[in-house]
Amino acid sequence: MPLSSGVTPPVVAPAAPARLPIARQPIWTMDGQLFGNEFLYRSRDGLPAQVDRWRSDRQDVATAMVLDVLFGDGPPADTTFAFVNITRSFLVNDRPLPAHPGRLVLEVVESVRADDAVLAGLQRLRQRGYRIAIDDFVGDADQVKMMPYADFVKLDCRDVRRQGAGLVQLARRHGARLVAERVSDSLLVEECRAWGFDFMQGDLLGPAVTERS
Repeated sequence: MPLSSGVTPPVVAPAAPARLPIARQPIWTMDGQLFGNEFLYRSRDGLPAQVDRWRSDRQDVATAMVLDVLFGDGPPADTTFAFVNITRSFLVNDRPLPAHPGRLVLEVVESVRADDAVLAGLQRLRQRGYRIAIDDFVGDADQVKMMPYADFVKLDCRDVRRQGAGLVQLARRHGARLVAERVSDSLLVEECRAWGFDFMQGDLLGPAVTERS
């Protein structure tokens, strides 16, 4: 029905688009203190999305969404470290990072190749105060090239069991602190202590829990 003359319709602001949910999984010191959390992309239904199988441009979008949820309104209230999977585009300055480096750990995904632009980006970002982690370290040539810039190296316990303690020794070569991933049973906890890890992460210690902003 048309409005009568002289009546001004109310102005309704459009609803802000809802941010996607993300998941949080804790990272613990070896004596059981909370050190940080890894924040992971989730679908609109709050489910894992197998981002590591996506094209690189879609992985960029997933990373940007996680960073927006965490830092879009300023630094989070938490005081622990926030580990976020980071793609090449963010390392070479094609995509912006939040200007809150103090708590953010850039977790370099295993698909990133260590070309000159990436290595220069790692050096630049460390100088700006960001911390660097190498994810899913298996000792390949690209990961080894990035090790001098790493504050943390994350190793899947299954890879350590397959490759032995030499993989742990290689990961520690440049002084990075080591995070054991996929700690799934109490025996692995004791093995991680024996291998000399600094931190542990896995479903036994706290599964990834989806949270909505």
